Amino acid sequence: MSYDLLFRQGFSRLDAERAHRLGFRAIRAARPALSRVRRPEAPVTAMGLRFPNRLGLAAGFDKNAVGIDALAALGFGHVEVGTVTGEPQPGNPRPRLFRLPADGAVVNRMGFNNDGAEAVARRLDARRHRLARTEPPETPTVLGVNIGKTKVVPEDDATAVAADYAKSARLLAPYADYLVVNVSSPNTPGLRSLQSVERLEPLLTTVRRTADDVTERRVPLLVKIAPDLADDDVLAVADLATATGLDGVIATNTTIAREGLTSDPHRVEQVGAGGLSGRPLRDRAAAVLRLLRERVGEELTLVGVGGITTPEDARQRLDAGATLLQGYTGFVYAGPWWPRRVLHGIA
Repeated sequence: MSYDLLFRQGFSRLDAERAHRLGFRAIRAARPALSRVRRPEAPVTAMGLRFPNRLGLAAGFDKNAVGIDALAALGFGHVEVGTVTGEPQPGNPRPRLFRLPADGAVVNRMGFNNDGAEAVARRLDARRHRLARTEPPETPTVLGVNIGKTKVVPEDDATAVAADYAKSARLLAPYADYLVVNVSSPNTPGLRSLQSVERLEPLLTTVRRTADDVTERRVPLLVKIAPDLADDDVLAVADLATATGLDGVIATNTTIAREGLTSDPHRVEQVGAGGLSGRPLRDRAAAVLRLLRERVGEELTLVGVGGITTPEDARQRLDAGATLLQGYTGFVYAGPWWPRRVLHGIA
């Protein structure tokens, strides 16, 4: 209730991106106190990794890997950082992050703003050394690294695209517990065209080979897809994942659809283009997940994300075949104790 009041009277009156920065700064500052609160434990093994629980934080919240351990202390069983691109980039012009409170939704057209793979790799290396120096040595949370295409790389130049992703994989795979190829954000021109099987297969092969070249262990590789894919295209990705030995699929990213919203149409029009996340995405994200599970069987790891707001949503996604869950927008609206409430609700 206190967070709800703070959100309505404070954060909701601020520009959404500024509110995010302030909230994230507060979480990082509170890490010493948060680390004394026991994280919910209901371990699950997936992709050869032990996750403390099924619920993780989706990519997009911590783009630059600056607050991984503070976020884990809130209760998340894994944290996925990024999206990180081969080169640093400022992203799209502001404003670029908007709330639709009537729908429990967020619209973003951030455009992969991040410090770039080299800076994030240095940060992850410093974190690794810092954790190793703690007494007793701190067990790090499961870390996913989400990589995407640098905007200035032409999407129709397959060689340049592969080299761009390969750079990120080469620099970041040594620090990642798992690696995600993001080809589904609507905010980088042409990115979603990489979801076609013809373009996706060689890209995944390049990232897989690059990760294997720079690590002694095999880093699990996943792909993140859009909810706006036609069902036949979802099934084609499922077949590709099985055929190429992919470790998992994350379903789903944000949507460009706007049907069924209860927000004032004028406000929706005013917000404009971008990827919509949150409650309106729930049913389609669950449907995509169900299609994937029916196609790939029980072995492949499927991460359910998109529209998970309540424990009931989380249970629905598990029933649809999710191995792991992720949230973002539900966390934004419900506050820092949201992961614990969801995990308690599905225990």
